Amino acid sequence: MPPIAALLDVDGTLVDTNYHHALAWFRTFRAEGIVLPTWRLHRHVGMGGDMFVAAVAGDEVEERLGDRLRGQWERVFGELIEEIQPLPGARELIEELNRRGHPVVLASSAIDAHLDTFLDRLDARELLDGWTTKDDVEATKPEPDLVEAALAKAGTREAVMVGDTVWDVKAAAKAGLETICVLTGGVSRQELEEAGAVAVYESLAELRDDLDRTPLH
Repeated sequence: MPPIAALLDVDGTLVDTNYHHALAWFRTFRAEGIVLPTWRLHRHVGMGGDMFVAAVAGDEVEERLGDRLRGQWERVFGELIEEIQPLPGARELIEELNRRGHPVVLASSAIDAHLDTFLDRLDARELLDGWTTKDDVEATKPEPDLVEAALAKAGTREAVMVGDTVWDVKAAAKAGLETICVLTGGVSRQELEEAGAVAVYESLAELRDDLDRTPLH
């Protein structure tokens, strides 16, 4: 049988962005006179921007300011992006998956400019079979559109998701896939397991060393 594809989430899984996302959203909302606690913002990081505003601030704010907030957020996050670095072991995990013959696709809903920066940081373009962006989908996580787009780029439905949030797990489950999670996004092991993660690892290095005991073996 052909090797199982690895669909890798990017934010919080391969690059250390989740708290930058929360800070960017905090500053974006505050500029409109809406002050939200950063813990609430962080707990929704990983959910696509198309759903994020309503989830944290309500439908009325989404209807009134949703597109404006998302546009402003892109600018604010762009100001923080130079601080962002790959998580330890990110490129090494991609290298090992590549060495084992797994198709590797990055399942990201980032805009092109942000994803380009992350790809530069990871220095792994030549090891990837493809990646997705915001333009590939109509709805983002926890809807399955992003996972389906990544599956199309992988050229197979035999795949496993690797992520860091409950939104990754839920999106993958809707597409019929299992998810392996890492704790690098700041979500607890218990929450990830309760959401349905088949395995949870402390780090990407720990996952890489244990691949033979995962659904990617």
